[in-house]
Amino acid sequence: MGRKSHVGWIPWGQSAEVLAVCDSVETEYAAIRRGAAIVDLPQRGSVEVRGADRIDFLQRMITQDVRALQPGRSVRSFWLNRKGRIEADMLLLAVADRIIIDLPRAVAASTVASLGAFVFSEDVQIVDCSPFLYRVAVHGPQALALLADCAVESAALDALARDAACAEAKIAGVPAVLTRCDSLGTVGIEVSLAATDVPRVWDAWTSLHDVAAGGVPRARVCGWLAMNIARIEAGEPMFEIDFGSAALPHETGVIASRVSMTKGCYLGQEVVARMQSLGKPKQVVCALRFEEGGFPVEGTQLFSAGADGGAGDEVGVITSSTVSPMLGSVAIGFATIRQAQTAPGTSLRALCDGQLVHATVQSFLRSLPEVGEGSVA
Repeated sequence: MGRKSHVGWIPWGQSAEVLAVCDSVETEYAAIRRGAAIVDLPQRGSVEVRGADRIDFLQRMITQDVRALQPGRSVRSFWLNRKGRIEADMLLLAVADRIIIDLPRAVAASTVASLGAFVFSEDVQIVDCSPFLYRVAVHGPQALALLADCAVESAALDALARDAACAEAKIAGVPAVLTRCDSLGTVGIEVSLAATDVPRVWDAWTSLHDVAAGGVPRARVCGWLAMNIARIEAGEPMFEIDFGSAALPHETGVIASRVSMTKGCYLGQEVVARMQSLGKPKQVVCALRFEEGGFPVEGTQLFSAGADGGAGDEVGVITSSTVSPMLGSVAIGFATIRQAQTAPGTSLRALCDGQLVHATVQSFLRSLPEVGEGSVA
C-alpha cells in the first residue's frame, strides 16, 4: 500500500505481512491509550453477501441470530463445518444493499466456497472482495475526533458513538464503511474502503498535527506488537492465534458473543447444542496473570499446582502473552486449559527460563482503568 518504508514487517501466516513496529512499541501503545493509533490490516479479508435472500440465507448458515440485523449495525459470528468446528470468525456489517463480512484473509476464499455450496435457488451472491476491498483502523480515545477532522459527516460520527454500529460515509472525500469495534479496550473504528483509496485516507490521518501542542502528530502509525499488548489487556482472544480451525465454539472463551443458543438450525448446530446441554468442552481459552518477574511466552506448557506447591500434571499451553503497562508491568496472557482448571482464581504453574512461575486464571478483562486523552507525544 505504498508504506513499505516502515521497517519491522513480519509474516502473518501465509496470507500477508503485517507491520510489527513503526517507531517504537512504547509510543505506539501510548497512542492507543491516550490519543489515536492508525493501523494497517492487510491480514483481514472481506466477503460480500448480496441479494434479496441474504439475511434468510445467513440465518440458516452461521451461529449468530441475524434476523433482526438492520443496516447500520454489526454482529460477530462463527461459520462452522458439519463437525461443529470453526471455519471462520466473522464480523458482519449490515449496510443498505449487502452484508460485508470481515474475516481473516487466509479463510476468505474457502469461506466463499463453503458458503456458496449451500446456495441453491436463493437470491444470494457471495463474493470474495479481499483483492480490492481493504481494511484499516484507528484506535484510541481521540479516534472519533480524528475522523471528524477528516471530514466524516456528523451523522456517521453520532452513529459510531454506539457499540456495534457501522455507517457508510466519506472519509477524506472517499466512500467507506466505518465500524465501531473496541477490540483494544478503547474506542476503535475499523474502515473498509477500496484498496486504491487507502493512500488518500492514510495521508489524511498522518498529516494532521496539533499546533497548540507544538506540532505533534494527532495520530501515530501503530504496529502489531503494540496492538497485541492492548488486545490482551482488553481480554480479546483472537482466531488464528488463541484458537483456530480445530476449535469448537465452547473452547474459544468468546462463545457468548458469537453464538445464539435460541435460534434455529445452522451448520454444526447439533454439536453446539449437544455440548451446551449435555457436556463440557475438554479445554477452554482462559486469561492468565503471572507473578511478578515471570514472562512465559507462546507455546509454554502449563501445569496444575502440585501438593508441594510445585508443578503437577500438564493442563494446557500458553497461546499469547505480553507485559501489561496498565497492570503495573506484570505479565498476562491467554492459554488453552483443561476444563477442570479453568475457574477464575485457579493457581497454575509455567516453566519460564528454568524456573516455575505461578499463574492465576482470570475472568476476561472487559474494561480498563481510565487513561488521559490528548495528542501523542
